[in-house]
Amino acid sequence: MAYLGVDIGGTFTDIVHLADDGSVVSTKVSSTPPRFEEGFIAGVEKVAGLRDVSAEELLRGCELVLHGTTVATNALVQLRGAKVGMITTRGHADTLPVMRAAGRAKGVPLDRMLHASRHDRPTAIVDRARIVEVDERMDASGGVVVALDEAGVEQAVRDLVAEGVDAIAVCYLWSVVNDDHERRTEAIIRRVAPDVFVTTSADASARTGEYERFAAAAINAFLGPETHGYLDRLRRGLADRGLQGELLVMQAAGGVAEIERAAGQPVLTIGSGPAAGVSASAVLGAQRGEADVLATDMGGTSFDVALLADGRPVRTQTTIEHQYEFHQARTDIRSIGSGGGSVIWRDPDSGALRVGPESAGAHPGPICYRRGGTKPTLTDANLVLGYLDPNAFLGGELVLDREGAEAGLAAVGEELGMSAVEVAIAAREIVSSQMADLIRQMTVERGMDPEDFVIYAYGGAGGLHVDGYVRELGAGSAVVPHGTLSTTWSAYGCATSDVMHVHERSLQLSSPFDAATVQAAFDDLERVATEQLGQGGIGAEQQSLERILEMKYPLQIHRVEVPVPSGPVTAEVALELEKRFAASYEALYGKGSAFEGAGSEIVACRVTGRGRLPQPQARGEEIGGTLEVTERDAIWPGEDGPRTLSTRVVPIDAIGAVDGGTVEGPAIITGPTTTVVVPDGSRVRLDDQGNLELRVDPTPVGAGATTATAASA
Repeated sequence: MAYLGVDIGGTFTDIVHLADDGSVVSTKVSSTPPRFEEGFIAGVEKVAGLRDVSAEELLRGCELVLHGTTVATNALVQLRGAKVGMITTRGHADTLPVMRAAGRAKGVPLDRMLHASRHDRPTAIVDRARIVEVDERMDASGGVVVALDEAGVEQAVRDLVAEGVDAIAVCYLWSVVNDDHERRTEAIIRRVAPDVFVTTSADASARTGEYERFAAAAINAFLGPETHGYLDRLRRGLADRGLQGELLVMQAAGGVAEIERAAGQPVLTIGSGPAAGVSASAVLGAQRGEADVLATDMGGTSFDVALLADGRPVRTQTTIEHQYEFHQARTDIRSIGSGGGSVIWRDPDSGALRVGPESAGAHPGPICYRRGGTKPTLTDANLVLGYLDPNAFLGGELVLDREGAEAGLAAVGEELGMSAVEVAIAAREIVSSQMADLIRQMTVERGMDPEDFVIYAYGGAGGLHVDGYVRELGAGSAVVPHGTLSTTWSAYGCATSDVMHVHERSLQLSSPFDAATVQAAFDDLERVATEQLGQGGIGAEQQSLERILEMKYPLQIHRVEVPVPSGPVTAEVALELEKRFAASYEALYGKGSAFEGAGSEIVACRVTGRGRLPQPQARGEEIGGTLEVTERDAIWPGEDGPRTLSTRVVPIDAIGAVDGGTVEGPAIITGPTTTVVVPDGSRVRLDDQGNLELRVDPTPVGAGATTATAASA
C-alpha cells in the first residue's frame, strides 16, 4: 500500500510518496494559482520521475492520495468566491452585515488596530440585497413558535436564482438547537435550484452565537462552488492518469476527510496545510519522547507557529478570516507574513527597513527566479549571502540570478545608505525578531516559557532561518525533522494522517454537573461519529472516539478543552471534571492560575471520530546526490560588520562521516530541497532517526569568531 501526500502552499506545492516498503521520496514544484490542480499534477509527475516510473504507474500503485489545500484560504483572502444569497429568519437579515462591534478590528494588522479611524467592516461576502427573510421561528429550547412558510421559502429561492446566485446559505435563529426548518429549507432549494450550492448554519457551525453561525454559513457558501470545482477537476485529472484509490482532504482540525465532505464543507479546510505539519510534529514528538513542542513552519509566504502541550496540539474554537469570526474547533496556528518570498522594503513613513507581510508568491516570485519579479525578498537575501547555491535550487531545476538579486537589494539599500549585503543581513535579523515575537505571543501570553519547549523547524525556508529565531528566544536548540523531509513536512503530515470527523454541540451546564445530561450529549455525538466513519468504509476495529468538553470559569470568556475518558459518565466522573478542568487550565496558563473555588461551566461537548489507516512504517528519505564535502564563500554577520568566510558545504547524508557526526559552524547543510544554515558558534548533528539537532551558541552572532579568515564585504 503506497500513499501520496500533497500540500499546496501559496508559493510551492510539496509532494511526499510513501512506498509499500516504507521508503520515502519528497519534492517540491511551484504552485499554479488559480489552477492549483496543474501544480498538483506536475508534482505527481516529478515525484514519479524520482521513483523512475511514470505518473500513471505511480498513481495506479497508490491506495490513498491525501491532500492539504489552500484553495479555500486563497479564495477568501482574494475575495474570489461565489455570488451568495442567504435565507434567514424574518427580522434578522442584518445579523451578518452589522457583525459584532469588535468586528471592525478583528484580524487586522497591528498598525490598523491601533488607530480607530482605520477600523472598518470587511468587504461584504453577501450583498445585503441578497439576504432574504422568511417566516419561521424556534425558541431557545427548540420549540416551534412560528411554522416554516414553505411557499415563502420557494419564492425566496426563485428570487435569488433570478439574481444569478451561485450558492445559498440558510441561517435560522435557533437552528443550533433544532435544525428541522433548515433541513426542510435545504430540501426545497435542492428541488427548485438543483445546480446551486447549498449550505446550512447547522452544518457549518453547530455552536451558539448567532453572528458566528451566520458568518460560518456565509463563508462556506462563498467558498463552496470554487472548492467543489477544484476538487472535482483534481479527482478527474488523477483518475484519468490511473488513480484507482481514494482522494482524501486534510482538515484544519487535523486528520483527513472524504472528498465529498471537504467539497460540501470547505470552511473545514481553511488552514489545513499547516495543520498537517502540526500532526506530523505530534507523531515525531511521541517518537522522540518530547511532549511539549513548538512547531514552526516557514514557507514561501508565511511563518506559522503551533503548540503541542503534553503531546496534544493546542486547539482554538474560534477562527477569524477576512475579519469574519466564526466557531470552528481547529489546531491553534498563528501566522505572520514572514516567509522566503517576503518582500524587503523601505517604509516611506518611518524610513525603516521592513520585511513582509507582502509576498512575491510563486509568480512572479523573488527577483532571482527570473520570472519578472522586481521586489527583493528573503530568498534573494539568502542567495546574495551565499547560503543558497544558485545552480542547485530545487535540485538544480531553477537556476537563480544572483546579480539580479543583488541589484534589487542594492536599490532598497540606496535609500538607506546600506549596501546590498548589509540589507540582506539586516533583513534576516528583522525576520528573526518577528518570528521570535510570534513565538513569545503563543507562549508568554499563556503563562508559558518558550525555553521549556523543544522547537521543531520545518518548511521550505525553516532551515535557513531557524538559528536566528532560536537565538532571539534564547532557547539554545532546535530540531529540523527528518532532514530533507522537513521542507515537505506538511505533505508528510497529510500522507501519515488518519481519517477524522469532528462532531460538536453546545451544552450549557454549571457545576456541580449532571452526569446523565453529559452522558446523553456524548451518546448522541458518538452515534453520529461511528455511523459516519462506517459510511466511509472504516471498520469498527479501526475506529476510535475521543471525548472533549469545553469548559470555562463563570464570567470568563477563555474556554479550555478537557478530555473525558471513555465509559459511562458517572456521578464520580462528573465530580472529577472540575479537577480535570483545573489541571488543563494550569497546563495552558501556568501553575497557580486555576481557582477551583470559583466553580466552572461546561459550554460545549465534542466527539472526534478517528479512523486509523494502515500505513507502512516510514524509513528515512532516499536523498541521493553527492556525498562530497565542499567549500564556498558565504557572508556572515560579525561584530565589525559583514565577513566573508570560507564555509563548508556538507550534504546531509555526509554528516555522519564528518567530525564524528557533528558539524561545527560556519557551515551550510544541503539536500535536494533543504538548506540549513549553521553560523559560527552553532553546530548540528544527525540523530539515528535522521533528524538534524541544532545547538545554538547564545552569545551574539559573530562574537569571538576567529576560526576563519575574514575579509570585508
